[in-house]
Amino acid sequence: MPGEFSGRKLHKTRKHFRWKKIAYVRKKTKLWKNEPLGGAPQARGLVISKRTVEQKQPSSGLVKAVRVQLIKNNIQVTAFVPGNHSIDQINEHDEVTIVGVGGSQGGSVGSMWGLKYKVIGVNGVDLGEIMSGKKQKPAR
Repeated sequence: MPGEFSGRKLHKTRKHFRWKKIAYVRKKTKLWKNEPLGGAPQARGLVISKRTVEQKQPSSGLVKAVRVQLIKNNIQVTAFVPGNHSIDQINEHDEVTIVGVGGSQGGSVGSMWGLKYKVIGVNGVDLGEIMSGKKQKPAR
C-alpha cells in the first residue's frame, strides 16, 4: 500500500501511464489537424488533372484518379474515382467533394497504392446519381 507521503509519486505514475491510453494520446497530440482534411469527414476541392494509378502487386490494372486542390487549405491530394466510366463525368476545374477511403488508420485500401481519398460528388451533385442517370451534372 502507498505510504503517508506518497501522493507526489502516485500522481507522477498516473500521469505517466495515461499515455498508454489511445484516447488520451489522440487528445493531447491532435495529429488529425495535420492531415489534409483537417479532421473533417469531407472536403471540397477543384480538379487539377485526371490521371491513372497502377495497382500494387499481384493485381494489375489502372485505377482512375483525379488530382484535387482543396479549397480550405490549398493542399493537393489524389482521389480515387469509383465506378465504371465515372471518370468521364469529371472535367478539369470541376468542384468535387472528397471523403476518406478508410482502411487501417485512415490509409489506402486494397491494391490502390497511396489513394487515401475518393470522390463522392461533382459540382454539388452525388456521383452515384449522375452515373445512374437520375440527375445531370450542372455546368459551371
